[in-house]
Amino acid sequence: MGILNVTPDSFSDGGHYVDLYDAVAQAEIMVERGAAIIDIGGESTRPGAQPVSADEECQRVIPVIEALQKRQLAAVISIDTSKAQVMKHAVEAGAGFINDVCALQQDKAINVVAELDVPICLMHMQGDPRTMQHDPSYNDVVMDVSMFLQERVDGCLAVGIRKENILIDPGFGFGKTVSQNYMLLDRLADFKKLGLPVLVGLSRKSMIGTVLDKQVEGRLAGSVTAASLALDRGVSILRVHDVAESVDAVKVFCAMKDVRES
Repeated sequence: MGILNVTPDSFSDGGHYVDLYDAVAQAEIMVERGAAIIDIGGESTRPGAQPVSADEECQRVIPVIEALQKRQLAAVISIDTSKAQVMKHAVEAGAGFINDVCALQQDKAINVVAELDVPICLMHMQGDPRTMQHDPSYNDVVMDVSMFLQERVDGCLAVGIRKENILIDPGFGFGKTVSQNYMLLDRLADFKKLGLPVLVGLSRKSMIGTVLDKQVEGRLAGSVTAASLALDRGVSILRVHDVAESVDAVKVFCAMKDVRES
């Protein structure tokens, strides 16, 4: 899953793709490099980010989705949003996947997704982007996140969302300390017990930057290493900025897996 933020303030690529032409070109480059999904976001969820209205978010993302749909992009278009209105308009414009950092807890998003009948990824976040890094605490981070995700999955099933349309994401960097993030990474296999595909977003995050003492642009090697560790623990989808390098990691991992299973 290639990340395409059409925002002015995302932590890594904010402001790079606010122009429609630049956004479409970047999506096409990521697909050429091996991305199977392009995740388009119109609202930053970095720590401290301020919310935007549904109308503004739609103004940012819908033209990009429509343009990519017209070009018959050889990848699934995903909308990264927590707002029901944006979800609905995005799917109508051509998106075939919804990625929600709030796990369908806002307004009537859960009911809208049930009607739209497209895959949905439910992510865990403690607090909200403005407050989530203010002393996050857990009894057991893996157990607490697993319980939250199970509750959200149960809620989805109760309103008619099909199980085969549900994915889960433990939410690296969303209300977790560095050590809590690495505990989640180490025990990612535990989330397979929920019986659903696991998506992870580790790319360029502060959990990598803190360990390496490097800014965003210096976190490629750390990001690919973390992605490889996640693959070895059974994740199904990697959400990344650096598609070509991550695809290489997937190919090497799959070659090793083939030998293991032969």
